[in-house]
Amino acid sequence: MSAAGRPMNTRRSARPRQRGAALLLALLIMTLVATLAAGMVWLQWRGIEVETAERARAQAEWLLNASLDWGNLILKSSIRGKNHTEDDLGQPWATPLAETKLSSFLSADGSHTEDSGPEAYLSGQITDATSKYNLYNLLLPKTDLRSLTTEIQRLQILFNAIGVSPEVATTIATGMRASYSAQQQAPGTPGQADTAGSVLMPIQVADLAWYGIDAKTVKMLEPFVQIVPFPISDAATPTPINANTAPAEVLMTACPALTRAMAEQLILQRRQKPFDDPGKILANVNLAGGLCTVGDVKNFPPDKILAVTSQYFEIFGQLRYEQHVIRERSVVYRKDAFTMQVLRRERIAPDAT
Repeated sequence: MSAAGRPMNTRRSARPRQRGAALLLALLIMTLVATLAAGMVWLQWRGIEVETAERARAQAEWLLNASLDWGNLILKSSIRGKNHTEDDLGQPWATPLAETKLSSFLSADGSHTEDSGPEAYLSGQITDATSKYNLYNLLLPKTDLRSLTTEIQRLQILFNAIGVSPEVATTIATGMRASYSAQQQAPGTPGQADTAGSVLMPIQVADLAWYGIDAKTVKMLEPFVQIVPFPISDAATPTPINANTAPAEVLMTACPALTRAMAEQLILQRRQKPFDDPGKILANVNLAGGLCTVGDVKNFPPDKILAVTSQYFEIFGQLRYEQHVIRERSVVYRKDAFTMQVLRRERIAPDAT
């Protein structure tokens, strides 16, 4: 025994326990440090991934401008000639752009190859916005050759042809005129209370749901109507319908006496030779303009409604870049071969049509 009367082996057995506790503490500290290090690495990796995805999205949006540039170039080139008399579905702008690697456009200058550049693929399509009925016509003030009743009945002709209730035409006209009136009034002006129940002015056809029109009906209307804004004044005229591009249902809005069979006959004739004179279009089906009466306007002039050229077009573009798919739709105004004005650009969902 020791001088204190304590056994010697007790002190020896305490040392291994102390060493074991120290080793356990060291392991815990190492685990904590490793965990913190792993968390920092994960946060850094996540930040890099987010930044990479954001950069790729920004690059995809920038590259998507190529679809608008492509559309503008095609539309401008189609009227470079001095003898441009009509726009029809046989022209280059009416041919859809199949999905093409973006670098293939750059390879045309000889300083790039198709294998260079980003893995970005562009597709697109141009459609004639004046092949549809423009709902902005419902906002035109009354003149000797036009009234609200005239435009509503023209729209009802279209709705009857596509199987939509004619009452929807009145609903749209009433709603759009209330929205436009409210839009023109500044806050606090007299009479604003009369339009307090109106909604915002629709920008696209899908916005017609604001007037209580169900989604199924809106889907039925999209191939046949369009919303293209233009300055409203007493001198303004309705947006014409291009007889070289419009479907039969839209052609029928030019004159109540124009039946579906006649409209289909016009489509067959324009495939052989596009129309170049709006005043002679109905003569192709032995229909005189004097037989047309719409609403409270007698001898409705269909040659003021039908046209053979177009100024408004819709450009659709899709870009597939890495894991991103971005789709955009633009409405442009082509004044001449040198002037293109973008009226509206909107991003659409990847699965939208």
